[in-house]
Amino acid sequence: MSPDLVGKQLELLKEVVPKVSLVALLRHPDNPASAAQLREAEVGARVLGVRLQTLEARNSQEIDSAFAAMARERAGALLIIPDAIFGNQRRQIAELAATRRLPSMYWLTQHAEAGGLMAYGPDQLDLKRRAATYVDKILKGAKPADLPVEQPTTFELVLNLRTAKALGLTFPPSIMIRADHVIE
Repeated sequence: MSPDLVGKQLELLKEVVPKVSLVALLRHPDNPASAAQLREAEVGARVLGVRLQTLEARNSQEIDSAFAAMARERAGALLIIPDAIFGNQRRQIAELAATRRLPSMYWLTQHAEAGGLMAYGPDQLDLKRRAATYVDKILKGAKPADLPVEQPTTFELVLNLRTAKALGLTFPPSIMIRADHVIE
């Protein structure tokens, strides 16, 4: 995933929670892509006038510890950097965010379906279609090294109205109109 997407996620989160001043950012420190995404988030935070509380987690227990640190620092929102562990632990993360009343931004629809506030990221169905075209080309004799690397071109914004209501938030019309999917 391109690192500049994190800036857009932070921008959307700030639009939904305009008074937020401290955003917790959860990343997996061993994921090589997370360093570039962290740098992009830092740039986005400066532009938006928010501080980032960078937290790291490699497993379920460290996720619990990260949420305890968020509570201590009184983070006002949460941004999750994409990683498989966070996808696998999406219910745990959504429950912890709800318990601590943290508006949260994710990258996959499944996070919002699990109770997260919102998700913005590549359209997973489109990615699977693109992968299928690559498989087709390889099966027809193309060398994988000769195929171009592609970035996602289709993104989706998913909003969870139940979670917003539980947090006492209302999505602004500017966000609602851009939503591809709304969970009621």
